[in-house]
Amino acid sequence: MIAAAGQGHVAPGVVLGDGALVHESAYVDAGAVIGAGTRVWHFCHVLGGAEIGAHCSLGQNVVVMNGVLVGDNAKIQNNVSLYEGVELEADVFCGPSMVFTNVYNPRSAVSRKNEYRRTLVRRGATIGANATIVCGITIGRFAFIGAGAVVNRDVPDYALIAGVPGRRIGWMSEDGHKLESLSLTGAEGAHELLRCPGTDVRYERHGDVVVRLEGTV
Repeated sequence: MIAAAGQGHVAPGVVLGDGALVHESAYVDAGAVIGAGTRVWHFCHVLGGAEIGAHCSLGQNVVVMNGVLVGDNAKIQNNVSLYEGVELEADVFCGPSMVFTNVYNPRSAVSRKNEYRRTLVRRGATIGANATIVCGITIGRFAFIGAGAVVNRDVPDYALIAGVPGRRIGWMSEDGHKLESLSLTGAEGAHELLRCPGTDVRYERHGDVVVRLEGTV
């Protein structure tokens, strides 16, 4: 593993944080920033202008394009490409071979480099294996996208999404458990008290807005 710029395929001018390591088969271009303790594994390519936070993991064959921002402690599994316009906040998990896009209506013969759409994945969200995220949307904090789902609209915090097109089928806790309903009140069940079966932490839902209730355990 390589721990210093100017060695192997890690270009001079790359910023490598303390303890960051890059596999000998990976390429990191000048201008890229790799945070402390991050691991870049086999056959990855990180382009200049990409900024990757501390203690991240880039699995085999991951590509990170110019201008992409990745927060601390993100885990990006094998065969994922982060295209321009994608931003991942801290603690995001991208499952194997999931797909981001950055143009809504691509044509091979038409340049749309000025039409890239921003996709934001908020803190703690999980995207399952082989899911597809259509560009221009925001995936909320601690949302959970099931394997193979196709998501083409904004996702609320804590939402559990599955299917094609992706639809909300429940709510997920910060610990990664499907929330159980404790009570349902209000017109058309607008207000709901929820519980994480893994930690016993309570959550409260008003419409499509879920918040964690602090101090419940």
